[in-house]
Amino acid sequence: MSTLVVENLAVRYGGVSAVRSVSFTVPPGESVGLIGANGAGKTSTLRALMGLVPRAAGTARFGDRDLGKVPARHMVRLGIGYVPEGRHVFAGLPVEKNLLLGAYASKWDSSCRARLSEVYDLFPVLGQMRGRLAGALSGGQQQMLAIGRALMARPVLLLLDEPSMGLSPKLVEVICSALQRLRAEGLSLLLVEQNAMLTFEVTGECLVLENGSVAMTGTSAALRDDPRVRKIYLGL
Repeated sequence: MSTLVVENLAVRYGGVSAVRSVSFTVPPGESVGLIGANGAGKTSTLRALMGLVPRAAGTARFGDRDLGKVPARHMVRLGIGYVPEGRHVFAGLPVEKNLLLGAYASKWDSSCRARLSEVYDLFPVLGQMRGRLAGALSGGQQQMLAIGRALMARPVLLLLDEPSMGLSPKLVEVICSALQRLRAEGLSLLLVEQNAMLTFEVTGECLVLENGSVAMTGTSAALRDDPRVRKIYLGL
């Protein structure tokens, strides 16, 4: 099992700083959340870690590997899964084909079949709709599909970008329960969310990003009880 160590990460778009000197660690089997408003730098942080946007400064290591030297297409081979904002399922392909594409780096064998069964166990509705085109699924079902597709590569660290976006409260509960189950099974999670309560329920540690910088950090339980966090991010 490997630890993700991010130190002084910075991301710029032209002359605009999107992320400024962000540092955190995700130990094996632990879960860390990044919360903040739109434009706080959450998505840019994940995209920089995945090699989808260049880093202006800082380092990111996963175990003994410098992620700055790993092409985005090879991240999955390191055991890093990624669920992007907006789901990005293949709308014209059936549910099961979408899931199998998540295992592109593996051979179709008993292990792959077992992973497929595990995804259907986690999200039974996907098993019921395995032959349906992904584009015909609801937004919540597509989010389950995007998570399931990432799990097909059997990652040891899963990065998720706004998995509750646009979902009904009932479906948010389904996603929350699934992430809690994955955490209990030992999968490391790095969760980016505007839904602070979901983040606090799923993660053990949390960072609050404001204008690209870390404004607060601590255990999720402590931040949930912090008066400023409750006022700004929970509306309490």
